[in-house]
Amino acid sequence: MTLVQKAEQFVFDLFKDKLSLSYTYHNFNHTQRVVRAIGQLIAAENLALPQTEALLLAGWFHDTGYTKGPEEHEQQSVLVLRDFAKTHPASEEVLALAENLILATKMSWQPQTPLENIMRDADTAHFSDANYILLSGLLREEWRLTLGKIFTDLEWATTNRNLLLHQHRYFTDLAQTEWQPSKDANIALLQEKITQLADADLKKSAKGKKVEKEEKPERGIETMFKVTLNNHTRLSQIADSKANILLSVNAIIISISLSTLIPKLDSPGNLHLIVPTFILIIFSVCSIIFAILSTKPKVTGGSFTRKEIEEQKINLLFFGNFHKMPLEDYQWAMNELMKDKDYLYNSMIKDLYFLGLVLNRKYKLLRSTYTIFMIGIIVSVLAFVYAFYSIR
Repeated sequence: MTLVQKAEQFVFDLFKDKLSLSYTYHNFNHTQRVVRAIGQLIAAENLALPQTEALLLAGWFHDTGYTKGPEEHEQQSVLVLRDFAKTHPASEEVLALAENLILATKMSWQPQTPLENIMRDADTAHFSDANYILLSGLLREEWRLTLGKIFTDLEWATTNRNLLLHQHRYFTDLAQTEWQPSKDANIALLQEKITQLADADLKKSAKGKKVEKEEKPERGIETMFKVTLNNHTRLSQIADSKANILLSVNAIIISISLSTLIPKLDSPGNLHLIVPTFILIIFSVCSIIFAILSTKPKVTGGSFTRKEIEEQKINLLFFGNFHKMPLEDYQWAMNELMKDKDYLYNSMIKDLYFLGLVLNRKYKLLRSTYTIFMIGIIVSVLAFVYAFYSIR
């Protein structure tokens, strides 16, 4: 595994364990987008390996400081990178360059070098994204949750328009030629939205009526639930994939042992192989058992009562709570759920929470499985070596 791959895994684990769910924008998804943009910009430049490695390291670590809070997060990100370097050595040249690139992501900083140009363009590549409006909604929600900043729709659209139009520009040739047109299109969309919102405000003022705003879930909240659910699902798929790999590898080991090694153990000349062979098989069986446990589904009751729905004790978003119920009862229960916004949100939160508990169990069992497999391979090899030398 390369240094950059180790950095990716380190940042993934750090965000999973220590980043608050309030950071709906500055999270692993944003970091992945920045790293992908860095890859595109690197491909367009003729860079040496240390420069490429420093850019990718800076991309993975540039927002890790948010695990300690939003204040001075660039400096905190540098400290996180230094902690990583203690256990994952890298050249001083690469580390120093990566630290400077992280600090260059400050919006107030004017890039001084071609590498800083790449870093700044990658960090703002989403300004040209087709989903920019949705992504900016995540930042709006994050600021509300972490900083207490609240914007009206018109204020937020105006702030974004001014940022893209007056406070930001791309520096690299690729960004200026390929990303700038899409950024301009987003500016136009923001301007159109500002005009619509301003016209709506004027009409309200002209009529002199205070129209009570219909309560609807903000798009940022909906996106947060969608993104978090997608992350949970992806992590579950990764865990199942890793378990399947272990199952396949250990099944092959046992199959080869049963067909090749064990039939030969009856021979007096092969008695010294009995213990190593059974050590290998035992560890493989244990690895298979733990891998199966990590993917074994939990079956629930599948039914509920009307009293439980009225008391809001059942999460109707999980199939295990209703799969035995008649369709009419389930339809009634879902209608009750949709009538109550608090019940609906709480059900979604519970769904994410219990998915998280399942993921925690899966990854703990997978970690144990990999440990058993690694120890088994090492012990088996040592046992075979000892067995061969002991007969000499």
